[in-house]
Amino acid sequence: MAFWNLPVGWSYGAAASGIRGDEAARLDVALVVSDREATAAGMFTTNRVQAAPVHLCRDLIKQRGGRGFRGFVACSGNANACTGKQGEADAKVMIQEAARVCAIEDLESFLVASTGVIGRLLPMECVERGIRLSGDSRASDAHSLERASQAILTTDTRPKVVTRVVATSHGNVTLAGFAKGAAMIGPNMATMLAFVITDAAVDPVDLDAALRPAVDRSFHCVSVEGHTSTNDTVLVLANGAAIPKGSPSLAGPELLAWNQALEEVCADLARAIAADAEGASHLVIVRVEGMPTEADARRVARAVADSPLVKTAVFGADPNWGRVVSAAGYAGVAFEESDLTLWLDDYCLYLSGEPQPFDAATVSNHMRTNRTLTFRLVFTLGQAGCVFNTCDLTHDYVRLNADYTT
Repeated sequence: MAFWNLPVGWSYGAAASGIRGDEAARLDVALVVSDREATAAGMFTTNRVQAAPVHLCRDLIKQRGGRGFRGFVACSGNANACTGKQGEADAKVMIQEAARVCAIEDLESFLVASTGVIGRLLPMECVERGIRLSGDSRASDAHSLERASQAILTTDTRPKVVTRVVATSHGNVTLAGFAKGAAMIGPNMATMLAFVITDAAVDPVDLDAALRPAVDRSFHCVSVEGHTSTNDTVLVLANGAAIPKGSPSLAGPELLAWNQALEEVCADLARAIAADAEGASHLVIVRVEGMPTEADARRVARAVADSPLVKTAVFGADPNWGRVVSAAGYAGVAFEESDLTLWLDDYCLYLSGEPQPFDAATVSNHMRTNRTLTFRLVFTLGQAGCVFNTCDLTHDYVRLNADYTT
């Protein structure tokens, strides 16, 4: 187990409730609790079809002005999506049960998330038992956080946890984030859950303002197959437990430093999601430079990252750079061929619109033997850029998704 700096005032519980039926021993419910009220902000799927927990979280954050939250509860194995009025009622039962288990009178002080198969009602007897067991198992150590991070996984092969420490005039504050995601991953998030908690005091308006660019530059820049899901949720909660009572919320340079740490946590989690994509044998980083705007850079990077032909070329260790260049060309951003230079790691394949000589066997071997590859597209049109994370498309991806519900 890795060493993590953990934020104070938070505890973590997890349990195996049997949501998946024949996988009763697998952790599938997570409960994260603050010992005091916390502020909260969230970003959610852009899919028109949205899961019950997404609707409930969005409504609660808006109704409460981002204040007065005590944590969140999440389950895996069942998305509680496309489940109608019963699904909405079940999501509400989850937050109420979480509050009761923690002896908190405010029954709407928890947020909720679910992930898994779409279109099936939650087995609420299992879920409620899991919440009670999670409450009983709560602790504030790294092992408990790791168990909570495992409980939200579906086809992921490993948990994803990231921490950062930020120095302030009142002492250090800490951020801890964990996430799940291996497929149904596309820009504007996907079947992805990510949670960040901190012991800093952050005003909900500042929390929301920090989360949006952090997500834009991280979870909106990750793609497995480009499928935007029904359950995408990113939550950030701040309880202020690391600073003296009565101290003001972060502001000025200290808030900017915390914002940067939040963006780093989100970026690391997004990259971990791409690296753990279903069946993937490569993490592919698409780095775009020299564009007029960040939005233009993201369009080009997204086109390359989502291209099945680019993904299969990487899987086959085929340095077919024409697929990358042509994907950039249909991204909807105006440029001339002479404006573009393409690198694959240290190999220049295309320079200012001209193909470059390279030994195909050498580059192919490099692709085959390196788990992480970077396509660097350098334009001459401006100063903006972005970094996008994706993966290759493999036989195992097709097999996993062909058999997912059967």
